[in-house]
Amino acid sequence: MGGVIKMKENNFILTIAGHDPSNGAGITSDIKTFAMHRLYGLSVCTAITIQNDINFKQCIWTDVAVILAQIEILFERFEISVVKIGIIESWETLSVVLDKLHQINRDIKIVLDPIFKASANFDFHLNENQFLLNKIWRQCYVITPNYEEIQSIHPSMDIENTIQHISSFTNIYLKGGHRADKKGWDELHLVANPMLMFPPFTEKTFEKHGSGCVLSSALASNIALGEKLETAGRKAKYYTEQYLNSNDSLLGNHQYNAPNESQNVYS
Repeated sequence: MGGVIKMKENNFILTIAGHDPSNGAGITSDIKTFAMHRLYGLSVCTAITIQNDINFKQCIWTDVAVILAQIEILFERFEISVVKIGIIESWETLSVVLDKLHQINRDIKIVLDPIFKASANFDFHLNENQFLLNKIWRQCYVITPNYEEIQSIHPSMDIENTIQHISSFTNIYLKGGHRADKKGWDELHLVANPMLMFPPFTEKTFEKHGSGCVLSSALASNIALGEKLETAGRKAKYYTEQYLNSNDSLLGNHQYNAPNESQNVYS
């Protein structure tokens, strides 16, 4: 279809993730986050899950050929500079997807949320080989694990060595919701730069299903809007805390209220 005109507006962003019927996590949660940042979200489905916000029963993976076909047809029509990736079947499948994205756009920025466990305690990626990981890190702009996930990525290393190793290849936004020492304190490890700490903006938050997806998609949104990674991280954390405090249930409402000067989001 050589006559198709590609849409060049700079407000397109892509999520490659699973479908959660409760809409608390996965592609529908990402799309909500993109929309709140005034971006048009496109989506590629990697899995259909059978779950609600408290019970995860099954994950049906999308064939990699179907994933690649979805990617190809979207890039035929839209110019996309930032992609957020959530659950995906294996490191091998992820590597194929990353190769395709970089083949289409060698300047693409990938925000990878390496999900190992659903909030309803369903485990992904157990006992996978480590062969492709360094290649994968090189192809990502930033990865967004939580404290439990980063300890699972390289089982032979402790958390400090894992951070040092991965941050020699790519940036890490380490989510602090599972921290035992400073709960809610996030860390941004930039390649060849000192680590930055992002403390909570509020004293108390309510647990939410899919909060990790929201943070990583908010981070991707701010990157797509042209923010530097430090500012994008601060804004993503602020957005996520508003999501966490939107109500006291496990399913949050997406909203965005501008911070006041004392909250130091933009610096």
